[in-house]
Formats: sequence, structure tokens, C-alpha cells
Amino acid sequence: MTSLPGKTNKKLGLVIDLDICVGCHACAVNCKEWNTGGHMAPLTDLNPYGKGQDGVWFNRIHSYEVEREDGQANMTVHFPKSCLHCEDAACVTVCPTGASYKRAEDGIVLVDEDKCIGCKLCSWACPYGAREFDDDQGVMKKCTLCIDRIYNENLEEIDRVPACVSTCPANARHYGDLGDPSSEVSRLVAEREGYDLMPEMGYRPTNKYLPPRPRTDTGADKAPEASQPPAPENRLLRWLDRALSR
Repeated sequence: MTSLPGKTNKKLGLVIDLDICVGCHACAVNCKEWNTGGHMAPLTDLNPYGKGQDGVWFNRIHSYEVEREDGQANMTVHFPKSCLHCEDAACVTVCPTGASYKRAEDGIVLVDEDKCIGCKLCSWACPYGAREFDDDQGVMKKCTLCIDRIYNENLEEIDRVPACVSTCPANARHYGDLGDPSSEVSRLVAEREGYDLMPEMGYRPTNKYLPPRPRTDTGADKAPEASQPPAPENRLLRWLDRALSR
């Protein structure tokens, strides 16, 4: 089985704001476009113009209608999902060939296609459903955090971010070093009580989610209430964890 590196000081990853994600799928589409010609290319499409479309997508967006605890109208939450680049990545430790590995220099989890035998053990070990099997290539593929963009010195510095981050119209996706407590993404997590997805699994995801803020009544007869982020263990987050683990 494959070993994980020691502690990585640099932890590149994403912070996703569930409060403002509009479910437009721009992140998924731009991810698909970039990576079809990028590090893990090609990304197979099966029956793209007919019924039962399928294929390899590194970003998938799930939309849920969630019952609110305050008795008001239900709310819709759009939940983008991709590889979380876990610190204790089970997808790596179950790999029998070393194809799945975690980089010591930045904490990114990758797949070496030359070593992958398509056994799918990594996909069974991942509780987040972030692994994609490419039927045409016979290997597992996954989000690379766009390593061919973030380290590409031919691009302007402002463009050296993952494709999903560069295209989000609502600015719901943020990229940076979550190993640096002074980084913008780390401060955002601290201020908004960002949380790990399914922390009880113990995989310590690098990517974090920012919970939706409570909705307030801003009618003329009522003054707006102060908006405070809910605790990570609230009902909505527990519900999302259950839904994604099915």
C-alpha cells in the first residue's frame, strides 16, 4: 500500500462559500474544458448528446432543498463537490501500486496514470465520491487543483488559480494555502467558521466549506437582525453530510 508523506506545511486547497453559490455549474464546465486538455487529459464523455449521459467530471454540483429550523420557507443549497485533498487520504493508503499519491511540497493528491491499474480501491475508500473512473482509459482520474495552471509561469499571476476559481461568477470559490494561518483563505475559514466535510471520518480534508448564513427578515416593519454564522454542527450541515454519504 502507498504511504502518505509526513506533515506538509503548505496545504493548497479550496474554500467554498455555500451562502453565495448559485448552482450555475460554471465551475464544473470550465474545469471540464481546462482538464480535457490538461494534466489528466482526456476526460471521457459517454453519450453526451443522448439519454443517460455520463463521463468524467472533476467538479459536480448537487442541489438540495433543506427544511429550515425557524419554520420559514425551505431553502435551496447548492453544494459543489470535488476532491478535498485530505491530509490523511484513504484513497492514497489503499492504493496497491503507488498510483495514488500525496505531494509533500503542497499537499495535493494526484494519480499517476502510468501506475494505475483501474482497481477502483481508491474510489471505494473515498467517502466523498470524488474519484472518477475513465472507462476509455481504464484508469482513475480526479481533481488536480489545476497544477498545470497554478504553477504555470507563462500565465499572469492573477490567472494562476484553479479553473473553477477563475470562472465562478459569484466569487463563491477561493484558493490558497490553508497551511498558512495568515493566508486569505485561512482567515476566511476562521471568520466564517468554515468546516470539514464529514469530520467524523478522520481524513482531515484540506478543502473547507463556509456554511450558509441565517436568513433575516428585512421588511419595513422589522429591523434587520445581525447575521451570525451558524455553528458547524447545525442541522443543515448534518443533513448535507448524510446526503453526500449515501
